[in-house]
Amino acid sequence: MGGLRLRPLHYEDEAVARAAHVELSDEDFPFLLFFEAQDPWVSYVDAWRAGGLGHAVPHGPAVPSTFLIAVANSEIVGRVSVRFALNEWLAHEGGHIGYAVRPQFRRRGYARQMLAQALVVARAHDVETVLMVCDEANPASARVIEGAGGVFEGHVRAQDGVLLRRYWIH
Repeated sequence: MGGLRLRPLHYEDEAVARAAHVELSDEDFPFLLFFEAQDPWVSYVDAWRAGGLGHAVPHGPAVPSTFLIAVANSEIVGRVSVRFALNEWLAHEGGHIGYAVRPQFRRRGYARQMLAQALVVARAHDVETVLMVCDEANPASARVIEGAGGVFEGHVRAQDGVLLRRYWIH
């Protein structure tokens, strides 16, 4: 299981990243954020390489952020997004860090490693207290967040009606 690292997208990641995006679309959870299948891959990668700044998030203004993929044993196993500030929507139901693990790589500890490394990225950008949010119906994610020191704050209802768990990691 060792050797997981986070890194930016590369041009060569296109086929695997698109496949991962399709895999998670069945779960209504995007692998590639702000991605439109018809857009040129090079443009998508270049936009994130430019710092991820200026990407609009749902229901609010853009915030500084980065998007990284998780690679283990030369395979893309997941992705993380780290937001260095919160707008109103992120403060309610998005949080500072979001992650996804591809279905065939779940239950191997990758989410825990991804979150640990994402916390380092957040702190390197002066985010000392991190808001994490997960669906109430996702106990695996809640365990990962709690394992990283997440302190449960309470429940909120997302705009789409889904019940969410909110955590703070200090």
